[in-house]
Amino acid sequence: MANNKKSKKKLFIFSGIGVVVLILVLVVLLGSKRENIISVQTEKVSRRTITQVVTASGQIEPETTVKINAEVSGEIVALPVKEGEKIHKGELLVRIKPDQYQAQVDQAQAALSSAKAALALQSANLEKARTEFNRGKDLYAKKLISDQDYIASKTSLDVAKAQYQSAQAGVDQAEASLKQSKEALYKTAIYSPIDGVVSQLISELGERVSGSSFTQGTQIMTVADLSRMEAQVNVGENDVVLLAIGDTSLIDVDAYPSRKLKGIVYEIATTGTTTGAGTQDEVTNFLVKVRILDKDIDLHPGMSMTADIQTETKNNVLAVPIQSVTARTPKMPENGKQQAAKNAAKSENGNMTPEKQEEVVFVAENGKVKQVPVKRGISNDSYTEIVSGVKEGMEVVSGSYKAINRDLEDGAAVRIENNAKKFGMAAKETSN
Repeated sequence: MANNKKSKKKLFIFSGIGVVVLILVLVVLLGSKRENIISVQTEKVSRRTITQVVTASGQIEPETTVKINAEVSGEIVALPVKEGEKIHKGELLVRIKPDQYQAQVDQAQAALSSAKAALALQSANLEKARTEFNRGKDLYAKKLISDQDYIASKTSLDVAKAQYQSAQAGVDQAEASLKQSKEALYKTAIYSPIDGVVSQLISELGERVSGSSFTQGTQIMTVADLSRMEAQVNVGENDVVLLAIGDTSLIDVDAYPSRKLKGIVYEIATTGTTTGAGTQDEVTNFLVKVRILDKDIDLHPGMSMTADIQTETKNNVLAVPIQSVTARTPKMPENGKQQAAKNAAKSENGNMTPEKQEEVVFVAENGKVKQVPVKRGISNDSYTEIVSGVKEGMEVVSGSYKAINRDLEDGAAVRIENNAKKFGMAAKETSN
């Protein structure tokens, strides 16, 4: 009797285990067949005005900056200006001790006087030789002098001419030397070439500076016209092709965070500057100059700034959120999949490049998404123009980033949670 009870008890236990196992198997089988639903946010394709902007950073600089360098060597004996002082064109900026250059002028002047005296002497000798030759020529015609005397008089004339020309060359050389000495003396006084401000004063009174006609001399100061300022920014090689002379710009100067200055592009470098050549950090930038139109603000050279250069504006164009556009491998018919597999195998062996991807958006319809190829136009920070592929009013997936760029495929089931998105955004704005 006890054995029968134990047998029944074991039967109940094993039956219960079997039922549990069967339930687990059914749950797994049914769960595997259940379709994966992806939560997304959407936004309708609408018409907007889009302004394409290239953003670049740089510094505020004067449009006109002149470096004042010494062209002769010597001691600074006069420095009548101070840093930050306003100056006018033609005003004395610095004087270098002129004593040795004045001595060179005096020496060159004396050499010129000597050369002119030598020229006068040779001129008299030439005139004498010419007179004697003319007289001898007449006598020779009358057979009153010998051939030897005639040739001697002609030779004397030729020698006198050569000596006169040499003396003339000496005068020319002395005049050139005097001019050069006067030029060096003139360079001991440096005058301002423009109206402006002494933006940087490097040298001091009594300091010795060096100068040469062949090399750049010591920089003494910098003079700048602060009435005309510009923003100098570095633009990458991919963006510089979008810019054109005359593009407008909004400029944020770090020192004036509450104000945007207006500017216009007036110069774009034709040659780029490369940094980090041969490394992974290699970058090629082009210097772009933006003239600042606002005159009622105190700007200083070297201020940091950021420029938003507006390259193009289009009105009433179809647009979607910029994050809605992603890249996928183009869809193909069934008979093309086998060839695609062969191409992929070849690309792994290095015999063929991988298949190129295309830009797409995902259009939500009846709980599923459709992968739609699109062609983009210009973009701003938030929206991108769609030239072809979608129509106004279509509902495109705009989030999340993970869903758009990784999870979604053509025909995927989705659950639209725009309310949750808006609530989250509102909560974020409230917290800010």
